[in-house]
Amino acid sequence: MIRGLSRIHIFRGIRHDQKYFPLYPLVSKKKVSHMRRIVWAFTVVCLTVLAASSAHAVVVERVRSPGGIEAWLIEDHATPILTMNFLFRGGAALDPAGRTGLATMVAALVTEGAGEWDSGDFQTNLERLSIRLGFTADHDTFNGSLQTLTKNRETAFALLKLALTAPRFDADAVERVRVQIQAAIAESAENPDTVAAETWCAKMFPGHPYGRSAYGTPEDLAVITQADLKEFVARRLGRDAVIIGVAGDIAPAPLAILLDQAFGTLPARTQPFSIPAASPKASGQVTVVKKDIPQSVAVFGHGGIAMTDPDWYAASLVNHILGGHPISSRLGNEVRENRGLSYSVGSTLSFYDQAALIQGSVATQNSRFNDSLAIIRAEWRKMAEHGPIATELADAKTYLTGSWPLALDGTDQMADILVDMQRYDWGLEYLDKRNDHLERVTLADARRVAARLLNPDALEVVIVGRPDEPTPPQER
Repeated sequence: MIRGLSRIHIFRGIRHDQKYFPLYPLVSKKKVSHMRRIVWAFTVVCLTVLAASSAHAVVVERVRSPGGIEAWLIEDHATPILTMNFLFRGGAALDPAGRTGLATMVAALVTEGAGEWDSGDFQTNLERLSIRLGFTADHDTFNGSLQTLTKNRETAFALLKLALTAPRFDADAVERVRVQIQAAIAESAENPDTVAAETWCAKMFPGHPYGRSAYGTPEDLAVITQADLKEFVARRLGRDAVIIGVAGDIAPAPLAILLDQAFGTLPARTQPFSIPAASPKASGQVTVVKKDIPQSVAVFGHGGIAMTDPDWYAASLVNHILGGHPISSRLGNEVRENRGLSYSVGSTLSFYDQAALIQGSVATQNSRFNDSLAIIRAEWRKMAEHGPIATELADAKTYLTGSWPLALDGTDQMADILVDMQRYDWGLEYLDKRNDHLERVTLADARRVAARLLNPDALEVVIVGRPDEPTPPQER
């Protein structure tokens, strides 16, 4: 595990509307199917009660520092902890040719020594006070997270300032991190889930930065210099590009002072940039990457609907019904529950700044993989042509509105949502209004959006394994 970086995700750090369901070894669930349905029904009832009891309980405040740094805040004084999540617009998609992986490398290195402290001393200061400070990079953003006990907040923000404004990029740390990322890439190249995801995204976005991994290539990482790393910090980390969400044990006045302390000396403006528009190139093909494993894994999908689209809420409901839940969704019922073909199958809405996707994954033993794929295609078409029925829509609304308070269960989750509220211009009242948007979706809306969202003839599939002759195959 690279310090400061999350593992390479099956979908490569693309943002999702909900947590994705991981793949597990194939086991049959027919014997427990009835009990799971009882548990599901009980869950729906509990979520209804939870939603009713949690409505209108959270207040979002806009905080502006004396130096003009803005953050959105949810005060929560139940525990002496605060979390600040933030991002800078412009991520790995801006890595220059021949230097892919630059943003990821910077993210791993800014806490590996800053100011007067080398890597060991900087990390010791964090660990001594139980301060969590880490950075990641996805295609569109450079992301940071700071969590600290209230009593240590001044020191925590001072360390954050050093990481942002005075990272050392010492030669030994640079080489160590470079090797770690290269090793992670090599490891992921043997992971069928990652291979499927990387291949699928490359097919969706040929020639576009979204079609390559944010981790870069071993060859490009090998030639990144200290000067490249410093230039990234100087050009990309500016006050005009930062979005900040804070949750926990802090009031607006002291937060305003700390915002200036951490961010106030950054350059006023980043270097201007733009990411080309991207249109997913799904054409209904099947690509097989041959790998000797007992079960084939697949990623499938095509273009989706953006979070800023008026149909986003209807699309979220449609996806939930189709594949957004591992048990109650149509894919979960048909592939997993009724036939025992896969422990986990599902779909999710995911998105970049310049493109939107609906994508899913499944794993099935090689000899039966085509059965799973046929069912997925059939359910995709059925939903596109007929949409959901009224009871499905009602249950999806109950689940998505009832589970909403769980998204605010912890300062990290709250701070993350506050960042998204600003990034997508949802407004200060989003936490109260989000469920209303879902409830207003009619059955006619859901059916119309299902036809718009889902294109069974364009369903692009990448399979890693040794399946029995999917049609039409394209092998690598």
